[in-house]
Amino acid sequence: MMKIDITEQFELLPRAPIVEAVIQVHARPESSWEEKDISECLKPKLPDYQKHFSRNRVTQEVKLVPAHSPQASEQSLSWHGLLCQSKDETQSVQFNRDGFVFSRLQPYQSWDQFFGEAMRLWKIYLETARPTEMQRIGLRFINKIQLPPKEADFEKYIQPYPEPPFNLELPFLSFFHHDTLAVPGYPYAINIIRTIQPATNPQAEGIGLIVDIDAFTTQPFEIKDGVLEERLAELRWLKDKTFFGSITSRAMELFR
Repeated sequence: MMKIDITEQFELLPRAPIVEAVIQVHARPESSWEEKDISECLKPKLPDYQKHFSRNRVTQEVKLVPAHSPQASEQSLSWHGLLCQSKDETQSVQFNRDGFVFSRLQPYQSWDQFFGEAMRLWKIYLETARPTEMQRIGLRFINKIQLPPKEADFEKYIQPYPEPPFNLELPFLSFFHHDTLAVPGYPYAINIIRTIQPATNPQAEGIGLIVDIDAFTTQPFEIKDGVLEERLAELRWLKDKTFFGSITSRAMELFR
């Protein structure tokens, strides 16, 4: 059985292909969740996140009527939460009716910076929402491996790579591969998505290979000191182990 070892060291890549890193915690507020009260409470605590957007729950419906075009409608429901972005829009935080989300876009600096800011903002969410249980903790890293122009042999960069049907040696135009892995002995699972992002300018850049890794918990946890930090440390190990096991030595050279 695999054993999680959070002391294991992984290579620090100067040009890591991370395009977005996300920490998400599903938790239900115990406090009253009213837009005016929550917004007035949060905004003064977030001087570095000056762009604010209210978010409502919506329902969408499509009606199919014979001999007529489909009719789509959208209905706004209750207030869901507040989305706050930094001035340069590289960092965003969501304080929602169903939980907390912190996101960092390129350039990703370091785990310490990313984790430290997420924990600072999580404490603000705790003070405001006062949840007692975390239903799900997720750590998601979306990576983009940018291939050189006119490079078509993507199998040299990711593993395992997709193969065409037996005895049908045809090139791929695209692929989408989604795996979900259990972690025996631990309350975790991992979603791994590998896909192709076509080049917007084939003459200047090659295709992009997306390796999207989402490590998450499979059971709820009571909110106590140190619990979220401990779970994220183990999810980070799973994420790193998955990433370095999904790329080849040739891809590593792109990131060094």
